[in-house]
Amino acid sequence: MATEKKSVLIVEDDAALRKVLIDKLTSEGFDVFGAVNGEEGLKVAEEKHPSLVLLDIFMPIMDGVTMLSKLRGSNAWGKHVIVLILTNSIDAQTIAKVSGLGAADFMIKSEWSLDALVSRIRERLV
Repeated sequence: MATEKKSVLIVEDDAALRKVLIDKLTSEGFDVFGAVNGEEGLKVAEEKHPSLVLLDIFMPIMDGVTMLSKLRGSNAWGKHVIVLILTNSIDAQTIAKVSGLGAADFMIKSEWSLDALVSRIRERLV
């Protein structure tokens, strides 16, 4: 029986970074969806039900904290989907908020490599 292909939703307002992430994760064998802000990300998440959401915090229209809060309140799938936070900076108050909403991990953009990110995603999707 074939293993189900894992999917990742990248919610990131930086177009260049979003493209790099989509290209890398696609080349690593994931089905990848992209969104430019939390509002679009929430729509894509509810439609596609990805295996994991890679979520930026600071975005226009709807920020990542708001999107995560709405996602967790949306339905049974949204309450349990794995969410990794990938952001430029994060303060203790924001960490507390997203941790309370069930974010699985945090990565600061200046402190990661693509390979490290792929490894963390694979670890979470075992």
